[in-house]
Amino acid sequence: MAGRKKSIGWRARVLGALLLGLLAAGAWAWWSLQHWTPDPRDYPDQGAQIGAADGDVRFGTLKALGGGFVYLDASNGARGSDPRFAANLAAARDAGLKIGAVHRFDPCAMADGQSANFVVLVPRGRDLLPPAIALDALGDECGVREAAVESELMTLINQIEAHAGRPAILQVSKTFEDRYGLAGRLERNLWVVGTWARPSYAGRPWLMWTANTALSTEAADEALRWVVVRP
Repeated sequence: MAGRKKSIGWRARVLGALLLGLLAAGAWAWWSLQHWTPDPRDYPDQGAQIGAADGDVRFGTLKALGGGFVYLDASNGARGSDPRFAANLAAARDAGLKIGAVHRFDPCAMADGQSANFVVLVPRGRDLLPPAIALDALGDECGVREAAVESELMTLINQIEAHAGRPAILQVSKTFEDRYGLAGRLERNLWVVGTWARPSYAGRPWLMWTANTALSTEAADEALRWVVVRP
């Protein structure tokens, strides 16, 4: 009986040690993921996408951490806008960062209203980076057919490019690409999203990559979207 108790106790200690090791490994992996960014030797041009959900961002700190640019959430569909866009634009300029603006495409709204929303909010200037159009919302909920989504998107792209004076970048989510498969048909630079592993869902080379969607930094109280540019 005593031998059996010793055996059970030994097994319990081993299992406890294994469990503790797994918990420690999981905690380390979680911490590492929160603080991971691609090696700057591989991706020397790095920055962040910033919006109201990120709260007060310390743009000078972001620059000190290696960020050279920011893309600011600007307009959303035909009527929505990021309430911190103007303040973030001014603060990013004061910090000496390169700045771009992001419009979130709404497949349920006409292109004219969406481009008007962007034009009113985002100033025209050669000092700004190429505009980005975020493609993640689907038109299924409003019954818009695929051909109509592509048509309105192309109209929106042309209108935003006319305002900006340069080609737009398309930030294509995996969900959007799986649904519409437009990345291979639209001749624009691509911006893909996927933490840690380089995404391949676009089916062709991309220019920009959101490499960590929840990076913990000293630059903000909330997690940031960290972005790199392909050399």
